[in-house]
Amino acid sequence: MMSGIARRLYRGEIDVDFVGRRKLWYGLSAVLLLISIAGLIFNSGLNLGVEFRGGSVFSFKAPSAHIEEVRDTFADAGAHQVIVQTTNNGWRVTTDSMPAEQVTTVQKAVAEKYRLPQNQVTLQVIGASWGGQVADKAVTGLIVFMLAIILYLTVAFEWKMALSAVVALLHDLVITAGVYAWTQFEVTPATLLGFLTILGYSLYDAVVVFDMIKEVTAKLGTTSKMTYTQAANNALNHTLIRSLNTTLVAILPVAAILFIGTTLFGAGTLKDLSLALFVGMIVGTYSSLCVATPMLVTLKEREPRYQAIARRLSSQGGGGKGGQTAKSTRQPVPAGAANGSAPDGDKRKKK
Repeated sequence: MMSGIARRLYRGEIDVDFVGRRKLWYGLSAVLLLISIAGLIFNSGLNLGVEFRGGSVFSFKAPSAHIEEVRDTFADAGAHQVIVQTTNNGWRVTTDSMPAEQVTTVQKAVAEKYRLPQNQVTLQVIGASWGGQVADKAVTGLIVFMLAIILYLTVAFEWKMALSAVVALLHDLVITAGVYAWTQFEVTPATLLGFLTILGYSLYDAVVVFDMIKEVTAKLGTTSKMTYTQAANNALNHTLIRSLNTTLVAILPVAAILFIGTTLFGAGTLKDLSLALFVGMIVGTYSSLCVATPMLVTLKEREPRYQAIARRLSSQGGGGKGGQTAKSTRQPVPAGAANGSAPDGDKRKKK
């Protein structure tokens, strides 16, 4: 059963009414956004790494130690907000900011507990001001990125496509941030890189869909046999397999890093980046299909020319509420199917 569906999907024989189910997608997105915002507000917000909030990072080797034992050692020495992680090189423990004498006390206590020379308990002190600079640059980069997107899409397509794409990008950011809030994964500079990466990925997917929609709807006129909604849904189905293939190919190595690398090999430094990419790619594909395109259709269907087409087809019984007419089929050349013109052969017969 599933293999048959997969074969039909790969050959482009499945026609999904994405646009016609826009209320379903809007409702699903609203629920996901509410859950994400609730996590950011009521679940202690984001778990900012030491790079943002400042603190001390201790690294040492103690193969026989356990996580609870290491945490208790630091707590007994007077450290607070202790976060213990295992790495390929031993233990990495982050604490809150402490005075210099308290840092030395903790370092000595760890060395004595695990019978290590004090110089083998390496220490890195990070100030909160440095983390603030990183956060400010990340926000600046995000703003510049959004402005560049709006400018590019407005010039290459139109402002309604730019608005739909930006809404989809913000949708992806909030949901990804919500996953971090609920899971309490640490937010590090690598996480910010992941956030910016998924924005680019989501934008690429949206541009591919919008380019096909622009081609399909370019020749819609007074004699067209489909509405803007139906034409856009037709274009979306033509890019469906490409979007799914791109997501699948991209997400496999990310999933390997997230689930295999962090579990079996302790790739803790990659965990923060891979989770952002994993969640962002899935949500980005969903938003380009089920958020950006339906929103674009909602905006475009308010234009008088497309309202006139919809009224004419509705009066003739050929324009349904969904994305397709009752007897519509997808044509191999979408631009030619959009204007409802007769093939050249039929024109010669009429002559």
